[in-house]
Amino acid sequence: MISLIALSSCIEAGTLSADSAIREARARIAAQDPAIRAVLRTAPEGPAPAAGPLAGIAVGIKDIIDTADMATEYGSPIYAGWRPRADAAVVARLRALGAVPLAKTATTAFAGLDPCATVNPHDPAHTPGGSSSGSAAAVAAGMLPLALGTQTGGSVIRPAAFCGVAAIKPSFRLIPTVGVKTFSWALDTVGLFARGVPDLARALALIVDRPAIAATEPGAPRIGLCLQPFAGEADADAVAALHRAARAAERAGAEVADLILPEAFALAWEAHPHVQDFEARQALAWEAAQHRARLPARLGPQLDRAQAITTAHYDEARRHAHRARRLLKEMFSGFDAILTVSAVGRAPDRATTGDACFNRLWTLMGVPCVNVPVPGDGLPLGVQVIARFGDDGRALAVAGMIAAALAA
Repeated sequence: MISLIALSSCIEAGTLSADSAIREARARIAAQDPAIRAVLRTAPEGPAPAAGPLAGIAVGIKDIIDTADMATEYGSPIYAGWRPRADAAVVARLRALGAVPLAKTATTAFAGLDPCATVNPHDPAHTPGGSSSGSAAAVAAGMLPLALGTQTGGSVIRPAAFCGVAAIKPSFRLIPTVGVKTFSWALDTVGLFARGVPDLARALALIVDRPAIAATEPGAPRIGLCLQPFAGEADADAVAALHRAARAAERAGAEVADLILPEAFALAWEAHPHVQDFEARQALAWEAAQHRARLPARLGPQLDRAQAITTAHYDEARRHAHRARRLLKEMFSGFDAILTVSAVGRAPDRATTGDACFNRLWTLMGVPCVNVPVPGDGLPLGVQVIARFGDDGRALAVAGMIAAALAA
């Protein structure tokens, strides 16, 4: 994998030009992607910007995020060849920073649950996760130093865990979703994939113009170790990775204590699908009405079932979410971060993109989540670090501390 920070350092030092860095990224894609199928198309050839804090950084753009110079097809034949007239806001920001949005990365159809063609770079028989399948796989394979994804349930953190890369689902709406195909307007969040946590911190701080994100120090954080029993049981190896991460945090100076979430969080966890699917049936109403037969095998019935969710169900689900958010804000008075598993276990086979059961509560809460890969044998495992809403710098600082301790 390629470090964004190391690449930028070479460009700033003059030992590598921005043009050369982009040409090398194109070459890596050409050599590696036929086996991984993470990249759908690349931007037209042209000179790379020579200036800017992200000059020479090739970025993967999930194919539900608009790009004016490349087709955006939302993972669906319904939009084959569709060319937006404008970049999404986050893509425009990347260009302003000197980065090159180089590749459109594979997504499941409309960021749903139906697997796409991308394989896990660690084992092609296994899923890279979804829905940000191509972004996670392209970074894991070393084709790109940075990629954009989105999360509505667990579509950033879960594929990052399965592919063994760092990723952040930032605080809700920290990165604008203007120009991103909507699934659920109350949940959809643009996130980032990179080799390591420091790369994420630098990229996020620049994209949202908040330097403090990259400058936050972890100190001696108080960490709540959380198993989320209402979400089901994680596999034994995932739980073992969680405890390894907790011990690493303690070695680095953190105070770790068990955290049991009150019943309000179980109710919020149960509410997530009602919010998501009630909004999805409206966001994708045209596609369902005009192209129902062309929707994939999981998404079509999901939207059909969503017709039974009443406005009363939706309003009650939102009330559960609001109650849990208020309670979580109070709970963070006793903790700086929460540590939990990123996924049920290692990546399953390609018939599924995996289960978002350990991610969806935190998406509903709108809080920042960072995947930290846990070194080990076999397919990758990850843990997620969660901080209070708006404290993305803290989430990244604690995650970076844990990652460094695990590496040591």
